[in-house]
Amino acid sequence: MTIAPDYPEGATPLDPNELGGLKHRHITTQAELDELEQANITSGLLWLSRTRRKDVLTNGFVIELHRQLFGEVWNWAGTFRTTGKNIGVDPVQIEVQLRAVLDDALYWVDQGTYAPMEAAVRLHHRIVLIHPFANGNGRHARILADTVLEKVYGVDQIDWTAGSDLQKMNERRAAYIAALKAADQHDIGPLLAFVGLARVP
Repeated sequence: MTIAPDYPEGATPLDPNELGGLKHRHITTQAELDELEQANITSGLLWLSRTRRKDVLTNGFVIELHRQLFGEVWNWAGTFRTTGKNIGVDPVQIEVQLRAVLDDALYWVDQGTYAPMEAAVRLHHRIVLIHPFANGNGRHARILADTVLEKVYGVDQIDWTAGSDLQKMNERRAAYIAALKAADQHDIGPLLAFVGLARVP
């Protein structure tokens, strides 16, 4: 692969082996890669709209969703990363920690611990914090959160972008990254505010 990716702030760089997993060798620019990934995500969302699965809070579904969103672009889509990154847990801990997060999310549903949108935002953050995959974690986690809202809670999805492109550096992405970093420090407030949810004291 001859492409030199141009990562926006907060993105996870791919190592050479991961870059070598690109299925389309004709891709040479970041713009071409972005376009290819967006087309794959569009087809993945079509798959998602057709699936009748309700068991979305399982490791198996999380893995399959990533494969559907990125599997036409990357040969490692739908497999847990095996390398350390600038974010995320040790690769050997991914499967266990992911299961723990999903179990917590099921508990939140059963017990009504949080309002649906807050539960989805918290799930999204914890998935991103684990960073299960080599790349695409933010997009995957946002789509997973929306899927939980729709298929588990039966409510509307979150407007994450507010008309902006979260894959490019802009004011909206900067606010998103800052909110994620605050959540990493146990302050979920900015991330809730980011999606338009005022936290009740």
